[in-house]
Amino acid sequence: MKVYMETYGCASNKADSEIIAGILEKEGFEFVRDPRKADLIIINTCIVKTPTEHRMIHRIKELSALNKPMIVAGCMPKAERKLVEKLNPRASMIGPDSIREIAHVARETMKGKKVIALEDSRTPKLGLPRKRENEVIGIVPIAIGCMSECSYCITKLARGRLFSYPEDLIIAEIQNLLKEGCKEIWLTSQDCGAYGIDMNTSLPNLLEKVCEVQGKFVVRVGMMNPMFVRRWADRLAEIYENEKIFKFLHLPLQSGSDRVLKLMKRGYKVEDFLKIVKTFKKRIEEITLSTDIIVGFPGETEADFRKTLKVIQQIKPDVVNISKFGPRPYTEASKMEELPKDVVKERSRKLHELVEQIKIERNEKWVGRSCMCIVDEVGKKGTMVARNMSYKPIVLKASKRLLGKFVEVRIEDAGKNYLRGSLVKILSG
Repeated sequence: MKVYMETYGCASNKADSEIIAGILEKEGFEFVRDPRKADLIIINTCIVKTPTEHRMIHRIKELSALNKPMIVAGCMPKAERKLVEKLNPRASMIGPDSIREIAHVARETMKGKKVIALEDSRTPKLGLPRKRENEVIGIVPIAIGCMSECSYCITKLARGRLFSYPEDLIIAEIQNLLKEGCKEIWLTSQDCGAYGIDMNTSLPNLLEKVCEVQGKFVVRVGMMNPMFVRRWADRLAEIYENEKIFKFLHLPLQSGSDRVLKLMKRGYKVEDFLKIVKTFKKRIEEITLSTDIIVGFPGETEADFRKTLKVIQQIKPDVVNISKFGPRPYTEASKMEELPKDVVKERSRKLHELVEQIKIERNEKWVGRSCMCIVDEVGKKGTMVARNMSYKPIVLKASKRLLGKFVEVRIEDAGKNYLRGSLVKILSG
Protein backbone atom coordinates (compact mmCIF):
# COMPACT_ATOMS: atom_id res chain seq x y z
CA MET A 1 0.00 0.00 0.00
CA LYS A 2 1.85 3.02 -1.30
CA VAL A 3 0.95 6.57 -0.27
CA TYR A 4 1.87 9.92 -1.74
CA MET A 5 1.29 13.02 0.43
CA GLU A 6 1.61 16.75 -0.10
CA THR A 7 1.47 19.28 2.74
CA TYR A 8 0.73 23.00 2.61
CA GLY A 9 0.43 25.79 5.15
CA CYS A 10 1.52 26.43 8.70
CA ALA A 11 3.66 24.53 11.19
CA SER A 12 0.49 23.03 12.71
CA ASN A 13 -0.33 21.50 9.32
CA LYS A 14 3.21 20.16 9.05
CA ALA A 15 2.84 18.58 12.47
CA ASP A 16 -0.47 17.01 11.40
CA SER A 17 1.21 15.54 8.33
CA GLU A 18 4.01 14.10 10.45
CA ILE A 19 1.38 12.36 12.59
CA ILE A 20 -0.57 11.15 9.53
CA ALA A 21 2.63 9.71 8.07
CA GLY A 22 3.68 8.21 11.40
CA ILE A 23 0.37 6.43 11.95
CA LEU A 24 0.19 5.12 8.37
CA GLU A 25 3.78 3.92 8.36
CA LYS A 26 3.17 2.08 11.63
CA GLU A 27 0.14 0.44 10.00
CA GLY A 28 2.26 -0.87 7.12
CA PHE A 29 1.81 1.85 4.50
CA GLU A 30 4.81 2.88 2.41
CA PHE A 31 5.39 6.47 1.33
CA VAL A 32 6.54 7.31 -2.19
CA ARG A 33 7.67 10.59 -3.78
CA ASP A 34 5.85 10.15 -7.08
CA PRO A 35 2.02 10.35 -7.07
CA ARG A 36 1.90 8.17 -10.19
CA LYS A 37 3.43 5.30 -8.20
CA ALA A 38 0.99 5.63 -5.30
CA ASP A 39 -2.10 3.59 -4.45
CA LEU A 40 -3.47 6.48 -2.38
CA ILE A 41 -2.99 10.26 -2.55
CA ILE A 42 -3.30 12.57 0.46
CA ILE A 43 -3.24 16.36 0.18
CA ASN A 44 -3.13 18.29 3.47
CA THR A 45 -4.60 21.66 2.55
CA CYS A 46 -4.36 25.29 3.60
CA ILE A 47 -6.87 28.02 2.70
CA VAL A 48 -5.72 30.93 4.87
CA LYS A 49 -5.28 33.23 1.83
CA THR A 50 -7.07 33.47 -1.50
CA PRO A 51 -3.93 32.70 -3.59
CA THR A 52 -3.28 29.66 -1.38
CA GLU A 53 -6.82 28.40 -1.94
CA HIS A 54 -6.40 28.85 -5.69
CA ARG A 55 -3.27 26.74 -5.49
CA MET A 56 -5.15 24.05 -3.55
CA ILE A 57 -7.91 23.99 -6.17
CA HIS A 58 -5.37 23.67 -8.96
CA ARG A 59 -3.43 20.93 -7.19
CA ILE A 60 -6.51 18.88 -6.25
CA LYS A 61 -7.60 18.98 -9.88
CA GLU A 62 -4.15 17.85 -11.05
CA LEU A 63 -3.91 14.99 -8.57
CA SER A 64 -7.52 13.94 -9.20
CA ALA A 65 -6.69 13.58 -12.89
CA LEU A 66 -4.49 10.60 -11.93
CA ASN A 67 -7.73 8.79 -11.07
CA LYS A 68 -6.47 7.33 -7.80
CA PRO A 69 -8.13 7.14 -4.37
CA MET A 70 -7.70 10.49 -2.64
CA ILE A 71 -8.00 11.95 0.86
CA VAL A 72 -8.28 15.71 1.23
CA ALA A 73 -7.09 16.70 4.72
CA GLY A 74 -6.54 19.95 6.59
CA CYS A 75 -8.56 23.16 6.67
CA MET A 76 -10.24 23.04 3.26
CA PRO A 77 -12.58 20.07 3.85
CA LYS A 78 -13.58 21.39 7.27
CA ALA A 79 -14.36 24.94 6.13
CA GLU A 80 -15.29 24.35 2.48
CA ARG A 81 -16.63 20.83 2.18
CA LYS A 82 -18.85 21.65 -0.81
CA LEU A 83 -15.87 22.99 -2.74
CA VAL A 84 -13.88 19.80 -2.14
CA GLU A 85 -16.84 17.68 -3.27
CA LYS A 86 -17.12 19.76 -6.41
CA LEU A 87 -13.41 19.30 -7.19
CA ASN A 88 -13.42 15.55 -6.49
CA PRO A 89 -16.81 14.01 -5.60
CA ARG A 90 -15.18 10.68 -4.69
CA ALA A 91 -12.49 12.02 -2.35
CA SER A 92 -12.59 11.19 1.34
CA MET A 93 -12.13 14.05 3.79
CA ILE A 94 -10.44 14.28 7.16
CA GLY A 95 -10.29 17.39 9.34
CA PRO A 96 -7.57 18.65 11.69
CA ASP A 97 -9.34 17.16 14.72
CA SER A 98 -9.73 13.70 13.17
CA ILE A 99 -6.24 12.67 12.07
CA ARG A 100 -6.12 9.86 14.64
CA GLU A 101 -8.59 8.08 12.31
CA ILE A 102 -6.31 8.29 9.28
CA ALA A 103 -5.55 4.54 9.07
CA HIS A 104 -9.26 3.67 8.98
CA VAL A 105 -10.01 6.44 6.48
CA ALA A 106 -7.10 5.33 4.27
CA ARG A 107 -8.15 1.68 4.17
CA GLU A 108 -11.80 2.47 3.45
CA THR A 109 -10.85 4.98 0.77
CA MET A 110 -8.68 2.38 -0.97
CA LYS A 111 -11.71 0.07 -1.02
CA GLY A 112 -13.54 2.69 -3.07
CA LYS A 113 -15.56 4.12 -0.19
CA LYS A 114 -15.93 7.83 0.53
CA VAL A 115 -15.28 8.59 4.20
CA ILE A 116 -16.07 11.91 5.88
CA ALA A 117 -14.18 12.45 9.15
CA LEU A 118 -14.74 16.09 10.12
CA GLU A 119 -15.70 15.77 13.77
CA ASP A 120 -14.73 18.27 16.47
CA SER A 121 -13.01 15.87 18.85
CA ARG A 122 -10.97 17.96 21.27
CA THR A 123 -8.22 15.43 22.00
CA PRO A 124 -4.57 16.54 22.26
CA LYS A 125 -2.54 15.51 19.22
CA LEU A 126 0.44 14.54 21.34
CA GLY A 127 2.13 11.22 22.05
CA LEU A 128 1.26 9.93 18.58
CA PRO A 129 3.61 8.27 16.06
CA ARG A 130 5.60 10.72 13.94
CA LYS A 131 7.44 10.52 10.65
CA ARG A 132 9.58 13.68 10.52
CA GLU A 133 11.17 15.14 7.40
CA ASN A 134 13.78 17.02 9.46
CA GLU A 135 15.61 14.99 12.09
CA VAL A 136 16.71 18.13 13.96
CA ILE A 137 13.41 20.02 14.23
CA GLY A 138 10.55 18.76 16.38
CA ILE A 139 7.16 20.45 15.98
CA VAL A 140 4.99 20.46 19.10
CA PRO A 141 1.35 21.62 18.85
CA ILE A 142 0.37 23.31 22.11
CA ALA A 143 -3.27 24.00 21.19
CA ILE A 144 -5.80 23.97 18.41
CA GLY A 145 -8.19 26.80 17.55
CA CYS A 146 -8.08 30.39 18.79
CA MET A 147 -9.91 32.99 20.88
CA SER A 148 -9.99 35.73 18.24
CA GLU A 149 -12.89 36.84 16.03
CA CYS A 150 -10.98 38.41 13.12
CA SER A 151 -13.43 39.53 10.45
CA TYR A 152 -11.29 38.21 7.56
CA CYS A 153 -10.21 34.79 8.85
CA ILE A 154 -11.55 31.47 7.61
CA THR A 155 -9.19 29.32 9.69
CA LYS A 156 -11.49 29.73 12.70
CA LEU A 157 -14.14 27.77 10.81
CA ALA A 158 -11.69 24.92 10.28
CA ARG A 159 -10.01 24.75 13.67
CA GLY A 160 -12.64 26.21 16.00
CA ARG A 161 -12.37 27.71 19.46
CA LEU A 162 -9.22 27.46 21.52
CA PHE A 163 -8.43 24.11 23.10
CA SER A 164 -5.10 24.24 24.93
CA TYR A 165 -3.19 21.02 25.51
CA PRO A 166 -2.15 20.08 29.08
CA GLU A 167 1.33 21.26 30.04
CA ASP A 168 2.47 17.81 31.16
CA LEU A 169 1.63 16.29 27.77
CA ILE A 170 3.53 19.08 25.98
CA ILE A 171 6.59 18.58 28.20
CA ALA A 172 6.45 14.81 27.62
CA GLU A 173 6.27 15.37 23.85
CA ILE A 174 9.34 17.63 23.97
CA GLN A 175 11.24 15.06 26.04
CA ASN A 176 10.38 12.31 23.54
CA LEU A 177 11.54 14.47 20.61
CA LEU A 178 14.82 15.21 22.39
CA LYS A 179 15.36 11.47 22.89
CA GLU A 180 14.86 11.04 19.14
CA GLY A 181 17.65 13.53 18.49
CA CYS A 182 15.80 16.82 17.98
CA LYS A 183 17.74 19.93 18.95
CA GLU A 184 15.25 22.59 17.81
CA ILE A 185 11.67 22.63 19.09
CA TRP A 186 8.88 24.60 17.44
CA LEU A 187 5.92 25.39 19.70
CA THR A 188 2.98 25.98 17.40
CA SER A 189 -0.74 26.74 17.36
CA GLN A 190 -3.09 29.19 15.63
CA ASP A 191 -2.19 31.72 18.34
CA CYS A 192 0.49 30.77 20.85
CA GLY A 193 -0.20 33.95 22.82
CA ALA A 194 -3.68 32.68 23.74
CA TYR A 195 -2.33 29.40 25.14
CA GLY A 196 -3.86 28.44 28.47
CA ILE A 197 -6.60 31.07 28.63
CA ASP A 198 -9.18 28.26 28.54
CA MET A 199 -7.53 26.23 31.32
CA ASN A 200 -6.29 28.72 33.92
CA THR A 201 -2.67 28.86 32.81
CA SER A 202 -0.65 30.90 30.29
CA LEU A 203 2.13 30.83 27.73
CA PRO A 204 4.68 32.24 30.26
CA ASN A 205 3.83 29.40 32.65
CA LEU A 206 4.36 26.86 29.89
CA LEU A 207 7.64 28.37 28.70
CA GLU A 208 9.05 28.40 32.23
CA LYS A 209 8.45 24.66 32.45
CA VAL A 210 9.86 24.07 28.96
CA CYS A 211 13.07 25.87 29.94
CA GLU A 212 13.45 23.49 32.89
CA VAL A 213 13.59 20.43 30.61
CA GLN A 214 17.05 18.86 30.66
CA GLY A 215 19.12 18.79 27.50
CA LYS A 216 20.76 21.01 24.89
CA PHE A 217 18.00 22.43 22.68
CA VAL A 218 16.46 25.72 21.55
CA VAL A 219 12.77 26.63 21.28
CA ARG A 220 11.07 28.74 18.60
CA VAL A 221 7.76 30.17 19.81
CA GLY A 222 5.12 30.55 17.10
CA MET A 223 2.86 33.45 16.17
CA MET A 224 1.19 35.42 18.96
CA ASN A 225 -1.75 37.84 18.67
CA PRO A 226 -0.92 41.18 20.40
CA MET A 227 -4.38 41.08 21.99
CA PHE A 228 -3.22 38.35 24.35
CA VAL A 229 0.52 39.08 24.59
CA ARG A 230 -0.04 42.56 26.02
CA ARG A 231 -1.30 41.21 29.35
CA TRP A 232 2.01 39.49 30.16
CA ALA A 233 4.53 41.15 27.83
CA ASP A 234 7.01 41.98 30.61
CA ARG A 235 7.07 38.44 31.97
CA LEU A 236 7.25 36.92 28.50
CA ALA A 237 10.16 39.15 27.48
CA GLU A 238 12.01 38.15 30.64
CA ILE A 239 11.54 34.45 29.82
CA TYR A 240 12.81 35.09 26.27
CA GLU A 241 16.17 35.98 27.80
CA ASN A 242 16.63 32.30 28.67
CA GLU A 243 19.29 30.57 26.55
CA LYS A 244 16.77 27.92 25.49
CA ILE A 245 14.48 30.41 23.72
CA PHE A 246 15.22 31.80 20.26
CA LYS A 247 15.10 35.60 20.29
CA PHE A 248 12.38 35.53 17.64
CA LEU A 249 9.06 37.31 18.06
CA HIS A 250 6.27 36.72 15.53
CA LEU A 251 3.78 39.46 16.34
CA PRO A 252 1.30 40.36 13.56
CA LEU A 253 0.46 44.04 13.21
CA GLN A 254 -1.87 43.67 10.17
CA SER A 255 -2.43 47.44 9.94
CA GLY A 256 -0.92 50.62 11.34
CA SER A 257 -4.38 52.19 11.55
CA ASP A 258 -6.57 51.74 14.63
CA ARG A 259 -9.63 52.31 12.46
CA VAL A 260 -8.69 49.42 10.15
CA LEU A 261 -7.74 47.19 13.10
CA LYS A 262 -11.25 47.77 14.45
CA LEU A 263 -12.77 46.76 11.11
CA MET A 264 -10.57 43.66 11.23
CA LYS A 265 -11.76 42.93 14.80
CA ARG A 266 -8.18 42.36 15.91
CA GLY A 267 -8.84 43.31 19.53
CA TYR A 268 -5.88 45.67 20.06
CA LYS A 269 -4.64 49.10 19.03
CA VAL A 270 -1.40 50.15 17.37
CA GLU A 271 -0.24 51.52 20.73
CA ASP A 272 -0.60 48.06 22.29
CA PHE A 273 1.53 46.54 19.53
CA LEU A 274 4.23 49.19 19.90
CA LYS A 275 4.37 48.76 23.68
CA ILE A 276 4.96 45.01 23.29
CA VAL A 277 7.73 45.58 20.75
CA LYS A 278 9.35 48.19 23.00
CA THR A 279 9.18 45.83 25.98
CA PHE A 280 10.98 43.05 24.09
CA LYS A 281 13.58 45.34 22.49
CA LYS A 282 14.41 46.90 25.86
CA ARG A 283 15.36 43.49 27.26
CA ILE A 284 16.65 41.83 24.07
CA GLU A 285 18.49 44.19 21.75
CA GLU A 286 18.95 41.57 19.03
CA ILE A 287 15.37 40.31 18.96
CA THR A 288 14.23 39.34 15.46
CA LEU A 289 10.80 40.82 14.87
CA SER A 290 8.50 39.15 12.37
CA THR A 291 5.15 40.71 11.56
CA ASP A 292 2.24 40.40 9.11
CA ILE A 293 0.47 43.11 7.12
CA ILE A 294 -2.77 42.92 5.13
CA VAL A 295 -2.70 45.55 2.40
CA GLY A 296 -5.93 46.94 0.97
CA PHE A 297 -8.38 45.74 3.60
CA PRO A 298 -11.90 47.00 2.74
CA GLY A 299 -12.23 50.60 3.89
CA GLU A 300 -8.47 51.23 4.09
CA THR A 301 -7.80 54.81 2.99
CA GLU A 302 -4.54 56.27 1.71
CA ALA A 303 -4.11 57.87 5.14
CA ASP A 304 -4.58 54.48 6.82
CA PHE A 305 -1.95 52.96 4.56
CA ARG A 306 0.53 55.76 5.29
CA LYS A 307 0.10 54.98 9.00
CA THR A 308 1.11 51.39 8.27
CA LEU A 309 4.22 52.57 6.44
CA LYS A 310 5.06 54.84 9.36
CA VAL A 311 4.82 52.01 11.90
CA ILE A 312 6.99 49.74 9.75
CA GLN A 313 9.60 52.50 9.46
CA GLN A 314 9.47 52.93 13.23
CA ILE A 315 9.81 49.31 14.33
CA LYS A 316 12.04 48.11 11.46
CA PRO A 317 10.94 44.44 11.48
CA ASP A 318 13.32 41.77 10.16
CA VAL A 319 10.51 39.82 8.49
CA VAL A 320 7.23 41.12 7.06
CA ASN A 321 4.66 38.76 5.57
CA ILE A 322 2.68 40.96 3.19
CA SER A 323 -0.73 39.85 1.94
CA LYS A 324 -2.98 41.70 -0.46
CA PHE A 325 -6.51 41.42 0.90
CA GLY A 326 -8.55 38.65 -0.63
CA PRO A 327 -12.04 37.85 0.66
CA ARG A 328 -12.37 34.47 2.32
CA PRO A 329 -15.79 32.78 2.04
CA TYR A 330 -18.15 32.81 5.04
CA THR A 331 -16.26 35.68 6.71
CA GLU A 332 -17.60 39.10 7.66
CA ALA A 333 -14.97 40.84 5.51
CA SER A 334 -16.16 38.98 2.40
CA LYS A 335 -19.34 41.09 2.53
CA MET A 336 -17.40 44.37 2.58
CA GLU A 337 -16.75 46.43 -0.53
CA GLU A 338 -13.28 45.72 -1.90
CA LEU A 339 -10.80 48.38 -2.95
CA PRO A 340 -9.78 48.67 -6.62
CA LYS A 341 -7.15 46.06 -7.45
CA ASP A 342 -4.74 48.61 -8.92
CA VAL A 343 -4.83 50.59 -5.65
CA VAL A 344 -4.07 47.47 -3.60
CA LYS A 345 -1.30 46.46 -6.00
CA GLU A 346 0.38 49.87 -5.79
CA ARG A 347 0.21 49.95 -1.98
CA SER A 348 1.65 46.46 -1.84
CA ARG A 349 4.51 47.56 -4.10
CA LYS A 350 5.34 50.53 -1.88
CA LEU A 351 5.31 48.39 1.25
CA HIS A 352 7.49 45.72 -0.37
CA GLU A 353 9.99 48.39 -1.40
CA LEU A 354 10.23 49.73 2.15
CA VAL A 355 10.49 46.27 3.68
CA GLU A 356 13.28 45.20 1.32
CA GLN A 357 15.34 48.23 2.39
CA ILE A 358 14.82 47.48 6.07
CA LYS A 359 15.67 43.79 5.69
CA ILE A 360 19.08 44.41 4.14
CA GLU A 361 19.76 47.16 6.68
CA ARG A 362 18.97 44.82 9.56
CA ASN A 363 21.00 41.94 8.16
CA GLU A 364 24.09 44.00 7.36
CA LYS A 365 24.50 44.71 11.09
CA TRP A 366 25.54 41.08 11.57
CA VAL A 367 28.45 41.17 9.09
CA GLY A 368 31.85 40.70 10.75
CA ARG A 369 30.41 39.18 13.91
CA SER A 370 30.72 35.66 15.28
CA CYS A 371 27.77 33.92 16.91
CA MET A 372 26.58 30.58 18.22
CA CYS A 373 24.19 28.74 15.90
CA ILE A 374 22.44 25.44 15.43
CA VAL A 375 22.68 23.80 12.01
CA ASP A 376 19.10 22.76 11.32
CA GLU A 377 18.68 22.35 7.56
CA VAL A 378 20.35 20.97 4.45
CA GLY A 379 20.70 23.78 1.93
CA LYS A 380 21.28 23.80 -1.82
CA LYS A 381 24.45 22.95 -3.76
CA GLY A 382 26.61 21.68 -0.93
CA THR A 383 25.46 24.17 1.71
CA MET A 384 23.89 23.91 5.15
CA VAL A 385 21.62 26.39 6.91
CA ALA A 386 22.26 27.39 10.51
CA ARG A 387 20.21 29.60 12.81
CA ASN A 388 21.72 31.94 15.36
CA MET A 389 19.91 32.74 18.59
CA SER A 390 18.02 35.52 16.82
CA TYR A 391 16.79 32.85 14.39
CA LYS A 392 18.59 34.45 11.47
CA PRO A 393 19.22 31.93 8.67
CA ILE A 394 22.93 31.62 7.85
CA VAL A 395 24.10 29.77 4.75
CA LEU A 396 27.34 27.80 5.22
CA LYS A 397 29.47 25.85 2.80
CA ALA A 398 29.62 22.68 4.86
CA SER A 399 28.85 18.96 4.83
CA LYS A 400 25.75 17.22 6.15
CA ARG A 401 27.76 15.96 9.12
CA LEU A 402 27.08 19.34 10.75
CA LEU A 403 23.32 18.79 10.84
CA GLY A 404 22.14 19.08 14.43
CA LYS A 405 25.43 20.51 15.69
CA PHE A 406 25.82 23.69 17.72
CA VAL A 407 28.56 25.69 16.05
CA GLU A 408 30.31 29.04 16.11
CA VAL A 409 29.96 30.91 12.81
CA ARG A 410 31.49 34.10 11.49
CA ILE A 411 29.12 36.23 9.39
CA GLU A 412 30.80 37.34 6.14
CA ASP A 413 27.98 38.73 3.99
CA ALA A 414 24.33 39.68 4.14
CA GLY A 415 21.47 39.26 1.71
CA LYS A 416 17.87 40.39 2.12
CA ASN A 417 16.59 37.03 3.34
CA TYR A 418 19.66 35.34 4.79
CA LEU A 419 23.23 35.76 5.97
CA ARG A 420 26.33 33.99 4.65
CA GLY A 421 28.96 32.71 7.01
CA SER A 422 31.88 30.38 7.61
CA LEU A 423 32.38 27.77 10.27
CA VAL A 424 34.69 28.77 13.09
CA LYS A 425 34.34 25.67 15.27
CA ILE A 426 31.93 22.98 16.42
CA LEU A 427 30.68 23.68 19.95
CA SER A 428 28.59 20.58 20.67
CA GLY A 429 26.20 18.08 19.17
